[in-house]
Amino acid sequence: MTDTEGKRRQLERFLRRRAGNGSFYFKSRYIAEDVGLSAKEIGALVPKIREATNDLRIEPWSYTSATTWYVEREVEVEATTE
Repeated sequence: MTDTEGKRRQLERFLRRRAGNGSFYFKSRYIAEDVGLSAKEIGALVPKIREATNDLRIEPWSYTSATTWYVEREVEVEATTE
């Protein structure tokens, strides 16, 4: 595993944990210390996570002074047969 993959997984775990309590908004600089990454690293990783994950919905919400991201867990709908 590369250093970047490890950081991506670390951020994904953080986002999943936080989204487990309900949807939330964040700016990279405000979660950097909690995640153990720099705001710049988070900013580079979020778009990659957004494209690669199926269980999180991550949307850019606002761009004032820095991107604010909206995150929520995707709920799987079980298929029913009739």
